Amino acid sequence: MEIQKTFMEDMKWGLDNYKNLQLKFRDLWVAIVNKEVVVAGESIKYVEETASKLTGKSKEEITVIFVESGAHVY
Repeated sequence: MEIQKTFMEDMKWGLDNYKNLQLKFRDLWVAIVNKEVVVAGESIKYVEETASKLTGKSKEEITVIFVESGAHVY
C-alpha cells in the first residue's frame, strides 16, 4: 500500500505544530486533514470514525496522532 502524499504532509504539519497542539488538545487524539485538526477526542475510534464521516475519506487516509501532555508513563 502506498502512503498518500497528503497523509505525509498532514503528519509533518502535526509534528511541526505539536507545541501549539499541546496547548489546545492535551492528552487527546486528533485527526488532521489538509493541515487542520478536524476532530479531537479521548477515543481513537471516535476520532477516526468522526473524521471519516466529516471528510469522506477512509480511516486509512487520515492522519491521527495522540497529543501528549508529557506526563504519560509507558
